[in-house]
Formats: sequence, structure tokens, C-alpha cells
Amino acid sequence: MKQHWIDITQPFRNTIATWPGDTAFHFELAYLKEDTGSVNIGRFTTSTHTGTHADAPYHFDVNAPTIEQMDVNIYIGEALVINLTEYKEIRVEHLKSIDFREVKRVLFKLKKEVEIDRFPESVPILHPEIASFLKEKGIVLLGVDIPSVDPLDSKVLDTHHALYRNGIQIIENLMLQHVTPGLYDFIGLPLHIEGADGAPVRAVIRKIED
Repeated sequence: MKQHWIDITQPFRNTIATWPGDTAFHFELAYLKEDTGSVNIGRFTTSTHTGTHADAPYHFDVNAPTIEQMDVNIYIGEALVINLTEYKEIRVEHLKSIDFREVKRVLFKLKKEVEIDRFPESVPILHPEIASFLKEKGIVLLGVDIPSVDPLDSKVLDTHHALYRNGIQIIENLMLQHVTPGLYDFIGLPLHIEGADGAPVRAVIRKIED
């Protein structure tokens, strides 16, 4: 019997946290059925980095691909959910004992709880050194349940750059607190927005029986 798909996406709502100073998410009904005579029509504004989203390399490298240029196959396939919530800093030594099962995607569970409506003051640190290690394991996508793979006050974004140099794409702000570690089918397609530095993602997983 196949398992059900599990939604691991932060829900867009008008109270969702965004980067300080960035464009807040806002949804409203621009037209009501009682006015149009036929339909309700909504509209929204948002930053491309609010909620669950994929970073395009163009986000931190002006000579790199934008989101619509990314291969959609990167964002579909088997993924390994790894629980790293006991660590405040993630280094290669914390990953060496993990059986990566030849998957190409990993989802790091870094926080025991995620507060959707409150931007965190700090996040666990992912050291750039993990990028080459993950490449050796054949990883092409790293998903995390925090707003950034770099420290929130970083201006150089060393881990973003290290992952890109090693052929690894990024999804941030997943919801993994209720997900048990293990192997899953994964779909996390970014919206096709021409020229964009990133895009919202609807991410879902389905447990693969061992």
C-alpha cells in the first residue's frame, strides 16, 4: 500500500515571517463574486524568498542561472530526511556516519520547531566544507527548514557559493518538524518565473518503505 503524500511547505498567510525589510506576503480578494457576477479573483504580493522557496544561483551570483533555467529533474526524486537537530553547527564530521543510500537529494531537519510567523534571531550554522562532502556523495539538492543556509547576518554567503560550486541547489524554509528521518519520494518544484532569483515551492514527500 502506497503512503500518502505529506505537505512540508510553509503556508502563505498574511502573518508569515519574511526577511526583515523585505517585501511582506499579502493576499486579498481583489474582486468578489457578488461584484463580478461570476467569480472571486485574488491577488498577492511577496518576496521570492518568503516561505518555502528555491534559491536560483542568480540570487548570489549575477553571472549564474535564474530560476527558470534550472533543470526541473533536480527537484523531483528520492530524498533522504536527516535529523540534525542536536547540533548548532553542521560540519562534515556530523555527516560521515550517515548512509546516504545513493540518493541525490537530502533534507536537513535542523530545528525541532519552526515558528512560521516569527523570523528567527539565529539559525544553525552549515559550514561551507559540507558542500564538497555532499558532492562526493552525489547530492544535487539540499533542503533545509531554516530561512538560509548561511548565517542570517552573512553578506558573503560562503555556504551558498560553496554549494553552487559543487553543483548543489538549495531549497529553504521547509517544514520538517513532524517528519521522521528516512527515505522519501520528493517533489519540490519552484514556480517558473523568468529572470527570477528564486521562487516559491510547494514541497511534498511520501515515505518509501524500507
